[in-house]
Amino acid sequence: MNYDVVVIGAGPGGSMAAKTCAEMGLNVLLVEKRQEIGAPVRCAEGIGKKDLERFVEIDRRFISAEVVGAKIYAPDGTEITLTEEMAGNEVGYVLERKIFDRHLARLAAKAGADVIVKTSAVGMVRENGRVRVRLRKMGEEFEVECRIVIGADGVESRVGKWAGIDTTLKLDEIESCVQYLMTGIDFDPNYCHFWFGREIAPGGYVWLFPKGNSSANVGIGVMPSLAKRSPKEYLDEFVERRYGDGRIVEVVAGAVPVKGEIETAVADNVMLVGDAARHADPITGGGIANAMKAGYYAGKVAAEAIERGDCSAKFLRRYDELWKNDFGKDLAKKRKLQQKLVKMDDETLSKLMRTLKECKPEEISVRAMIKVLIKKHPKLLWDLKDLIV
Repeated sequence: MNYDVVVIGAGPGGSMAAKTCAEMGLNVLLVEKRQEIGAPVRCAEGIGKKDLERFVEIDRRFISAEVVGAKIYAPDGTEITLTEEMAGNEVGYVLERKIFDRHLARLAAKAGADVIVKTSAVGMVRENGRVRVRLRKMGEEFEVECRIVIGADGVESRVGKWAGIDTTLKLDEIESCVQYLMTGIDFDPNYCHFWFGREIAPGGYVWLFPKGNSSANVGIGVMPSLAKRSPKEYLDEFVERRYGDGRIVEVVAGAVPVKGEIETAVADNVMLVGDAARHADPITGGGIANAMKAGYYAGKVAAEAIERGDCSAKFLRRYDELWKNDFGKDLAKKRKLQQKLVKMDDETLSKLMRTLKECKPEEISVRAMIKVLIKKHPKLLWDLKDLIV
Protein backbone atom coordinates (compact mmCIF):
# COMPACT_ATOMS: atom_id res chain seq x y z
CA MET A 1 0.00 0.00 0.00
CA ASN A 2 2.90 2.36 -0.75
CA TYR A 3 2.63 4.77 -3.70
CA ASP A 4 4.56 7.66 -5.12
CA VAL A 5 1.34 9.64 -5.64
CA VAL A 6 -2.25 9.32 -4.44
CA VAL A 7 -4.82 11.32 -6.42
CA ILE A 8 -8.12 12.03 -4.66
CA GLY A 9 -10.99 12.50 -7.13
CA ALA A 10 -11.44 10.98 -10.59
CA GLY A 11 -12.87 13.95 -12.46
CA PRO A 12 -11.04 15.36 -15.50
CA GLY A 13 -8.35 17.02 -13.36
CA GLY A 14 -7.70 13.99 -11.16
CA SER A 15 -7.64 11.47 -13.99
CA MET A 16 -5.34 13.69 -16.05
CA ALA A 17 -2.99 14.00 -13.07
CA ALA A 18 -3.00 10.23 -12.49
CA LYS A 19 -2.45 9.53 -16.19
CA THR A 20 0.45 11.99 -16.40
CA CYS A 21 2.10 10.62 -13.25
CA ALA A 22 1.81 7.04 -14.51
CA GLU A 23 3.22 7.97 -17.90
CA MET A 24 6.19 9.53 -16.09
CA GLY A 25 6.88 6.18 -14.43
CA LEU A 26 5.35 6.84 -11.02
CA ASN A 27 3.39 4.37 -8.91
CA VAL A 28 -0.06 6.00 -8.69
CA LEU A 29 -3.37 5.38 -6.93
CA LEU A 30 -6.50 7.18 -8.21
CA VAL A 31 -9.34 7.27 -5.66
CA GLU A 32 -12.99 8.10 -6.43
CA LYS A 33 -15.66 8.29 -3.70
CA ARG A 34 -18.61 7.60 -6.00
CA GLN A 35 -19.62 4.20 -7.25
CA GLU A 36 -19.55 5.38 -10.87
CA ILE A 37 -16.95 7.74 -12.26
CA GLY A 38 -18.63 10.62 -14.11
CA ALA A 39 -21.96 10.40 -12.30
CA PRO A 40 -23.79 12.47 -11.32
CA VAL A 41 -22.94 15.11 -13.92
CA ARG A 42 -22.37 18.45 -12.21
CA CYS A 43 -21.64 20.82 -15.08
CA ALA A 44 -22.94 22.00 -18.45
CA GLU A 45 -20.36 19.70 -20.14
CA GLY A 46 -18.92 22.26 -22.56
CA ILE A 47 -15.26 22.51 -23.58
CA GLY A 48 -13.32 24.22 -26.38
CA LYS A 49 -12.10 21.96 -29.16
CA LYS A 50 -8.43 22.93 -28.93
CA ASP A 51 -8.36 22.40 -25.18
CA LEU A 52 -9.83 18.92 -25.48
CA GLU A 53 -7.75 17.88 -28.46
CA ARG A 54 -4.58 18.98 -26.65
CA PHE A 55 -4.94 16.09 -24.20
CA VAL A 56 -7.05 13.30 -25.72
CA GLU A 57 -7.83 11.75 -29.05
CA ILE A 58 -11.42 12.55 -29.92
CA ASP A 59 -13.84 9.66 -29.65
CA ARG A 60 -17.34 10.47 -30.90
CA ARG A 61 -18.80 8.30 -28.14
CA PHE A 62 -18.09 10.99 -25.54
CA ILE A 63 -19.18 13.91 -27.76
CA SER A 64 -22.88 14.75 -27.41
CA ALA A 65 -22.87 17.75 -29.73
CA GLU A 66 -20.64 20.12 -31.63
CA VAL A 67 -21.40 23.84 -31.78
CA VAL A 68 -20.08 26.72 -33.89
CA GLY A 69 -20.39 29.49 -31.32
CA ALA A 70 -22.42 31.09 -28.58
CA LYS A 71 -25.45 33.36 -28.43
CA ILE A 72 -25.65 35.80 -25.53
CA TYR A 73 -28.93 37.48 -24.55
CA ALA A 74 -29.23 40.75 -22.62
CA PRO A 75 -32.11 41.42 -20.20
CA ASP A 76 -33.95 43.42 -22.91
CA GLY A 77 -33.55 40.59 -25.44
CA THR A 78 -30.56 42.04 -27.34
CA GLU A 79 -28.72 39.11 -28.90
CA ILE A 80 -24.98 38.87 -29.58
CA THR A 81 -23.39 36.01 -31.50
CA LEU A 82 -19.82 34.88 -30.77
CA THR A 83 -17.82 32.55 -32.97
CA GLU A 84 -16.43 29.38 -31.44
CA GLU A 85 -12.91 30.84 -31.37
CA MET A 86 -14.08 33.95 -29.51
CA ALA A 87 -16.58 32.35 -27.14
CA GLY A 88 -14.11 30.93 -24.58
CA ASN A 89 -12.92 27.50 -23.52
CA GLU A 90 -16.40 26.09 -22.81
CA VAL A 91 -17.69 26.36 -26.38
CA GLY A 92 -16.91 23.85 -29.13
CA TYR A 93 -17.80 20.37 -27.95
CA VAL A 94 -20.56 19.37 -25.55
CA LEU A 95 -19.39 16.23 -23.78
CA GLU A 96 -21.18 13.22 -22.42
CA ARG A 97 -19.41 13.43 -19.06
CA LYS A 98 -20.57 10.03 -17.88
CA ILE A 99 -18.62 8.52 -20.76
CA PHE A 100 -15.81 11.06 -20.96
CA ASP A 101 -14.77 10.91 -17.30
CA ARG A 102 -14.65 7.10 -17.41
CA HIS A 103 -12.61 7.30 -20.60
CA LEU A 104 -10.03 9.50 -18.87
CA ALA A 105 -9.90 7.17 -15.86
CA ARG A 106 -9.37 4.21 -18.21
CA LEU A 107 -6.51 6.09 -19.88
CA ALA A 108 -4.96 6.59 -16.44
CA ALA A 109 -5.35 2.88 -15.68
CA LYS A 110 -3.92 1.95 -19.08
CA ALA A 111 -0.88 4.11 -18.30
CA GLY A 112 -0.36 2.10 -15.11
CA ALA A 113 -2.38 3.83 -12.36
CA ASP A 114 -4.38 1.79 -9.85
CA VAL A 115 -8.00 2.98 -9.77
CA ILE A 116 -10.46 2.33 -6.95
CA VAL A 117 -14.04 3.59 -6.66
CA LYS A 118 -16.59 3.82 -3.87
CA THR A 119 -13.70 4.87 -1.64
CA SER A 120 -13.54 8.11 0.36
CA ALA A 121 -10.51 9.90 1.75
CA VAL A 122 -11.25 10.54 5.43
CA GLY A 123 -7.92 11.76 6.77
CA MET A 124 -4.33 12.66 5.99
CA VAL A 125 -1.19 12.90 8.12
CA ARG A 126 2.21 14.18 6.98
CA GLU A 127 5.37 13.03 8.73
CA ASN A 128 9.01 12.46 7.84
CA GLY A 129 8.51 13.68 4.29
CA ARG A 130 5.72 11.21 3.53
CA VAL A 131 1.93 11.22 3.76
CA ARG A 132 -0.42 8.63 5.24
CA VAL A 133 -3.85 8.85 3.64
CA ARG A 134 -6.73 7.22 5.47
CA LEU A 135 -9.39 5.77 3.15
CA ARG A 136 -12.81 4.24 3.77
CA LYS A 137 -14.34 1.62 1.48
CA MET A 138 -17.58 -0.22 2.25
CA GLY A 139 -17.40 0.91 5.88
CA GLU A 140 -13.85 -0.34 6.42
CA GLU A 141 -10.89 1.99 6.89
CA PHE A 142 -7.34 1.43 5.72
CA GLU A 143 -4.23 3.51 5.06
CA VAL A 144 -1.97 4.07 2.08
CA GLU A 145 1.36 5.85 2.18
CA CYS A 146 2.77 8.14 -0.50
CA ARG A 147 5.15 11.01 -1.22
CA ILE A 148 2.59 13.34 -2.83
CA VAL A 149 -1.19 13.79 -2.62
CA ILE A 150 -2.98 15.52 -5.49
CA GLY A 151 -6.36 16.83 -4.36
CA ALA A 152 -8.91 16.86 -7.17
CA ASP A 153 -11.83 16.53 -4.79
CA GLY A 154 -13.96 19.44 -5.93
CA VAL A 155 -15.28 22.67 -4.50
CA GLU A 156 -15.55 21.26 -0.96
CA SER A 157 -12.00 19.86 -1.05
CA ARG A 158 -11.00 18.09 2.14
CA VAL A 159 -7.44 17.66 0.95
CA GLY A 160 -6.99 21.43 0.76
CA LYS A 161 -8.26 21.86 4.33
CA TRP A 162 -6.10 19.04 5.69
CA ALA A 163 -3.05 20.56 4.01
CA GLY A 164 -3.77 24.06 5.31
CA ILE A 165 -4.11 25.64 1.85
CA ASP A 166 -6.28 28.77 1.97
CA THR A 167 -9.11 28.26 -0.53
CA THR A 168 -11.78 29.96 1.60
CA LEU A 169 -14.81 31.10 -0.36
CA LYS A 170 -16.89 34.14 0.55
CA LEU A 171 -20.55 34.42 -0.42
CA ASP A 172 -19.67 36.47 -3.51
CA GLU A 173 -17.04 33.92 -4.59
CA ILE A 174 -19.38 31.02 -5.19
CA GLU A 175 -22.28 30.28 -7.52
CA SER A 176 -25.15 28.02 -6.48
CA CYS A 177 -26.23 25.99 -9.50
CA VAL A 178 -29.09 23.80 -10.66
CA GLN A 179 -29.28 22.08 -14.03
CA TYR A 180 -31.98 20.15 -15.87
CA LEU A 181 -31.43 17.74 -18.73
CA MET A 182 -34.44 18.57 -20.91
CA THR A 183 -35.93 16.97 -24.01
CA GLY A 184 -38.53 18.10 -26.51
CA ILE A 185 -37.48 21.75 -26.54
CA ASP A 186 -36.92 24.09 -29.47
CA PHE A 187 -33.56 25.92 -29.82
CA ASP A 188 -30.77 26.50 -32.32
CA PRO A 189 -28.55 23.40 -31.84
CA ASN A 190 -25.56 25.02 -33.51
CA TYR A 191 -24.93 27.33 -30.56
CA CYS A 192 -24.59 27.37 -26.80
CA HIS A 193 -26.98 29.95 -25.30
CA PHE A 194 -26.48 32.29 -22.33
CA TRP A 195 -29.02 34.65 -20.71
CA PHE A 196 -27.92 37.41 -18.33
CA GLY A 197 -29.84 39.71 -16.01
CA ARG A 198 -30.53 40.29 -12.35
CA GLU A 199 -34.18 39.40 -12.76
CA ILE A 200 -33.53 35.93 -14.20
CA ALA A 201 -30.15 35.04 -12.59
CA PRO A 202 -28.77 37.52 -10.03
CA GLY A 203 -24.98 37.42 -10.04
CA GLY A 204 -24.87 34.68 -12.67
CA TYR A 205 -26.65 33.53 -15.81
CA VAL A 206 -28.84 30.86 -17.39
CA TRP A 207 -27.25 28.49 -19.90
CA LEU A 208 -28.35 26.02 -22.54
CA PHE A 209 -25.86 23.49 -23.96
CA PRO A 210 -27.17 21.31 -26.81
CA LYS A 211 -27.02 17.55 -26.30
CA GLY A 212 -28.52 16.37 -29.61
CA ASN A 213 -31.99 15.09 -30.54
CA SER A 214 -33.83 18.17 -29.20
CA SER A 215 -32.18 17.66 -25.80
CA ALA A 216 -30.08 20.13 -23.83
CA ASN A 217 -28.58 20.93 -20.47
CA VAL A 218 -30.54 23.93 -19.20
CA GLY A 219 -29.12 25.35 -16.00
CA ILE A 220 -28.58 28.37 -13.83
CA GLY A 221 -25.95 29.78 -11.51
CA VAL A 222 -26.82 32.52 -9.02
CA MET A 223 -24.76 34.30 -6.38
CA PRO A 224 -26.19 33.62 -2.91
CA SER A 225 -25.28 37.13 -1.72
CA LEU A 226 -27.55 38.64 -4.41
CA ALA A 227 -30.29 36.05 -4.88
CA LYS A 228 -33.62 36.46 -3.10
CA ARG A 229 -34.78 32.97 -4.00
CA SER A 230 -33.24 29.55 -4.54
CA PRO A 231 -31.55 28.86 -7.90
CA LYS A 232 -34.19 26.21 -8.62
CA GLU A 233 -36.98 28.76 -8.28
CA TYR A 234 -35.25 31.10 -10.74
CA LEU A 235 -34.64 28.24 -13.17
CA ASP A 236 -38.20 26.95 -12.92
CA GLU A 237 -39.52 30.40 -13.76
CA PHE A 238 -37.21 30.65 -16.78
CA VAL A 239 -38.05 27.15 -18.04
CA GLU A 240 -41.79 27.69 -17.65
CA ARG A 241 -41.58 30.89 -19.68
CA ARG A 242 -39.32 29.62 -22.49
CA TYR A 243 -39.53 25.83 -22.55
CA GLY A 244 -42.81 25.05 -20.84
CA ASP A 245 -43.58 22.21 -23.25
CA GLY A 246 -40.27 20.45 -22.60
CA ARG A 247 -39.70 17.50 -20.30
CA ILE A 248 -37.17 17.36 -17.47
CA VAL A 249 -35.46 13.96 -17.36
CA GLU A 250 -32.58 14.64 -14.96
CA VAL A 251 -31.79 17.15 -12.21
CA VAL A 252 -28.42 17.98 -10.66
CA ALA A 253 -27.33 20.68 -8.23
CA GLY A 254 -24.03 21.91 -6.90
CA ALA A 255 -21.71 24.84 -6.35
CA VAL A 256 -19.03 26.44 -8.52
CA PRO A 257 -16.15 28.57 -7.19
CA VAL A 258 -15.74 31.94 -8.91
CA LYS A 259 -12.95 33.21 -6.68
CA GLY A 260 -10.41 33.71 -9.44
CA GLU A 261 -6.69 33.14 -9.00
CA ILE A 262 -5.67 31.95 -5.53
CA GLU A 263 -2.24 32.69 -4.06
CA THR A 264 -1.06 29.08 -4.03
CA ALA A 265 -2.44 25.60 -4.68
CA VAL A 266 0.38 23.75 -2.91
CA ALA A 267 1.65 22.79 0.53
CA ASP A 268 4.30 20.31 1.62
CA ASN A 269 3.55 17.02 -0.24
CA VAL A 270 0.24 18.37 -1.62
CA MET A 271 -1.08 19.96 -4.82
CA LEU A 272 -4.68 20.91 -5.67
CA VAL A 273 -6.26 20.89 -9.14
CA GLY A 274 -9.58 21.93 -10.66
CA ASP A 275 -12.39 23.22 -8.43
CA ALA A 276 -10.36 22.26 -5.36
CA ALA A 277 -7.84 24.92 -6.47
CA ARG A 278 -10.62 27.35 -7.57
CA HIS A 279 -9.63 26.97 -11.22
CA ALA A 280 -13.15 27.55 -12.59
CA ASP A 281 -13.69 30.56 -14.88
CA PRO A 282 -15.25 33.41 -12.81
CA ILE A 283 -17.36 34.58 -15.79
CA THR A 284 -18.66 31.29 -17.19
CA GLY A 285 -18.12 28.94 -14.26
CA GLY A 286 -16.60 26.42 -16.69
CA GLY A 287 -13.72 24.36 -15.40
CA ILE A 288 -13.09 21.22 -17.46
CA ALA A 289 -10.30 22.66 -19.62
CA ASN A 290 -8.48 24.32 -16.72
CA ALA A 291 -8.80 21.18 -14.60
CA MET A 292 -7.20 19.05 -17.31
CA LYS A 293 -4.37 21.56 -17.78
CA ALA A 294 -3.80 21.71 -14.03
CA GLY A 295 -3.84 17.92 -13.74
CA TYR A 296 -1.23 17.64 -16.46
CA TYR A 297 1.03 20.23 -14.79
CA ALA A 298 0.59 18.63 -11.36
CA GLY A 299 1.59 15.25 -12.79
CA LYS A 300 4.73 16.68 -14.38
CA VAL A 301 5.81 18.49 -11.22
CA ALA A 302 5.09 15.41 -9.07
CA ALA A 303 7.46 13.38 -11.23
CA GLU A 304 10.16 16.07 -10.97
CA ALA A 305 9.74 16.35 -7.20
CA ILE A 306 10.00 12.61 -6.59
CA GLU A 307 13.00 12.30 -8.88
CA ARG A 308 14.77 15.05 -6.90
CA GLY A 309 13.59 13.71 -3.57
CA ASP A 310 12.08 17.08 -2.68
CA CYS A 311 8.32 17.24 -2.14
CA SER A 312 8.38 20.45 -0.14
CA ALA A 313 5.98 23.31 -0.82
CA LYS A 314 8.97 25.35 -1.99
CA PHE A 315 9.69 22.90 -4.82
CA LEU A 316 6.03 22.20 -5.63
CA ARG A 317 5.49 25.91 -6.31
CA ARG A 318 6.82 25.04 -9.76
CA TYR A 319 3.25 23.80 -10.27
CA ASP A 320 1.87 27.21 -9.21
CA GLU A 321 4.11 28.86 -11.81
CA LEU A 322 2.85 26.57 -14.58
CA TRP A 323 -0.88 26.96 -14.02
CA LYS A 324 -0.64 30.68 -13.24
CA ASN A 325 1.33 31.36 -16.44
CA ASP A 326 -1.15 29.29 -18.46
CA PHE A 327 -4.55 30.43 -17.17
CA GLY A 328 -4.10 31.99 -13.72
CA LYS A 329 -3.73 35.56 -14.94
CA ASP A 330 -6.87 35.09 -17.03
CA LEU A 331 -8.76 33.97 -13.92
CA ALA A 332 -7.70 37.13 -12.10
CA LYS A 333 -8.82 39.39 -14.95
CA LYS A 334 -12.14 37.64 -15.38
CA ARG A 335 -12.79 37.84 -11.65
CA LYS A 336 -12.39 41.62 -11.83
CA LEU A 337 -14.77 41.79 -14.80
CA GLN A 338 -17.26 39.53 -13.05
CA GLN A 339 -17.25 41.74 -9.95
CA LYS A 340 -18.10 44.70 -12.19
CA LEU A 341 -20.87 42.90 -14.05
CA VAL A 342 -22.72 41.62 -10.98
CA LYS A 343 -23.13 45.19 -9.70
CA MET A 344 -24.89 46.36 -12.86
CA ASP A 345 -28.66 46.67 -13.07
CA ASP A 346 -30.48 45.16 -16.04
CA GLU A 347 -30.90 48.50 -17.82
CA THR A 348 -27.14 49.18 -17.74
CA LEU A 349 -26.31 45.66 -18.83
CA SER A 350 -28.70 45.89 -21.77
CA LYS A 351 -27.21 49.25 -22.79
CA LEU A 352 -23.72 47.74 -22.87
CA MET A 353 -24.90 44.74 -24.87
CA ARG A 354 -26.55 47.01 -27.43
CA THR A 355 -23.18 48.72 -27.88
CA LEU A 356 -21.58 45.37 -28.70
CA LYS A 357 -24.09 44.79 -31.50
CA GLU A 358 -21.94 47.17 -33.55
CA CYS A 359 -19.06 44.64 -33.59
CA LYS A 360 -18.73 41.84 -36.13
CA PRO A 361 -19.09 38.33 -34.59
CA GLU A 362 -15.63 37.26 -35.74
CA GLU A 363 -14.10 40.30 -34.01
CA ILE A 364 -15.77 39.84 -30.63
CA SER A 365 -13.65 38.34 -27.87
CA VAL A 366 -13.69 39.12 -24.15
CA ARG A 367 -10.73 41.48 -24.64
CA ALA A 368 -12.29 43.12 -27.69
CA MET A 369 -15.62 43.57 -25.91
CA ILE A 370 -13.96 45.29 -22.96
CA LYS A 371 -12.04 47.57 -25.32
CA VAL A 372 -15.19 48.61 -27.19
CA LEU A 373 -17.20 49.12 -24.01
CA ILE A 374 -14.52 51.26 -22.34
CA LYS A 375 -14.29 53.41 -25.48
CA LYS A 376 -18.06 53.98 -25.60
CA HIS A 377 -18.70 54.10 -21.83
CA PRO A 378 -15.44 55.37 -20.22
CA LYS A 379 -17.03 56.72 -17.04
CA LEU A 380 -18.74 53.44 -16.33
CA LEU A 381 -15.89 51.06 -17.14
CA TRP A 382 -12.61 52.98 -16.93
CA ASP A 383 -11.44 50.90 -13.94
CA LEU A 384 -11.36 47.83 -16.24
CA LYS A 385 -8.78 49.35 -18.59
CA ASP A 386 -5.96 47.15 -17.26
CA LEU A 387 -7.82 44.04 -18.49
CA ILE A 388 -6.99 44.84 -22.12
CA VAL A 389 -3.25 45.27 -21.56
